[in-house]
Parts: sequence; structure tokens; C-alpha cells
Amino acid sequence: MSTPSDHQSSPEPGREPGREAGPVRVHRSNSAIAGGILLSLVFGALALDAIVNGAARTAWSALAVVLIVAPLVVAFTFRPAVFVDDDRLRVRNPFRTVTLPWGAVATFRSGYSHEVLDTAGKRYQLWALPVSLRARKKAQRVKARQDAVSPVAMSTDGVAAGIAAAPGRGDTDRVVDDLRELQERRAAATPGDVTVRWAYEIFAPVLAGLVVLGIVQLIA
Repeated sequence: MSTPSDHQSSPEPGREPGREAGPVRVHRSNSAIAGGILLSLVFGALALDAIVNGAARTAWSALAVVLIVAPLVVAFTFRPAVFVDDDRLRVRNPFRTVTLPWGAVATFRSGYSHEVLDTAGKRYQLWALPVSLRARKKAQRVKARQDAVSPVAMSTDGVAAGIAAAPGRGDTDRVVDDLRELQERRAAATPGDVTVRWAYEIFAPVLAGLVVLGIVQLIA
């Protein structure tokens, strides 16, 4: 068991000496996770049936398809996430993970997708925060109804705060607004290097599956 005297930690890029890092907040897409679970169950049942009950060639082909498809399902449903703390923004997309110290973040952009731009002008899409045009329209309708009610009348009911609670923005839009506010507060942080790590754990089984499938087709 390590003790405080076993090692010393040095301040990380973007963190002032003596300041502890805040808690890490994780943002994911619940709909993507739900879709991943459904796809895994359906595809897993079909693949298991083919492997157990199929002929040798069918079983090997099914195994190869599993190696190809399963990592892709994981990559596009379970894997995407955005990790946020006081020092950095870590964006985990299907095929790569991008770590940006706050000093290297220039701004966020929201359109048909949410993106973060670094100070070098490179863009990185936030897969874990998908844009829902339906959610935006619903939030705008709620805001329009609230704006139509007199603030004076609402205050007599004790619900005047409801006007600020629904600013006409979707859920992921509000998350990006929070990220933008945090970036503005941490804009003076020491710039660090943006690091990109490719998801070789996704590529490796897909490549293995393609090899197995190619061998099965050759010997068929």
C-alpha cells in the first residue's frame, strides 16, 4: 500500500500549483447506450445460433462477423463519452480519444453537431453529445409558452424561476453551454499539448475478423 511519502505528484499542465483537480464529470448519450444494448442482444442471439447450429463454414463465418461487428457496435454506442474536470476536456469518440487542456481549447461550436475547436483551429466532434433537432424545437415551444405568460402573474404562483429553467435549448445544447462557460473561466490556464490516441482495441478485432472471413472464403 502506498503512503503519501511513497511518491510526489507534479502539477499537471493547466493546473496552478497547490490547486486540487475538481471532480470528473462524464457525459454520455443514454439513447446510444440503449441502442447498443438492443443491438448487442439481437445480434448476439443471431450469431450464437449460427455458431452453435450452423455448419463449420457457417460457424466460422459467423465468428468472423462477430469480430467485425461487435467492436463497431461498442465504438458507436457504448464508447463515446466526454470527460470534464477543471484541468482538461477529454473527448472519447468511436475511433480516437482527444485530450485537450483548457488552455488549448479555443471555443465550442453547435450546429447540426457539437464540436470543440482547439487553438490551432482543429475541430473535434463530440459524439457523446448528439444534436436533437426535435429536442430543440420542443424546448423552444416550452420557452414560447412561458414567455407568453406575464412574469408578474407567474411570480404570484411562485414559479417565475421556470422562465430561466427552459431557455429554449435542448439537453445537449445546455451541456455545451456549461462547457463553454467553464472554458471561459479556464481560458487563462497554461496551454498544454493536445493529445490524440487511436482506439487500437477497436481496430484489432475488426482486422482479425476480416482476416478470418477472408480465409473462410478462400477455403470454401
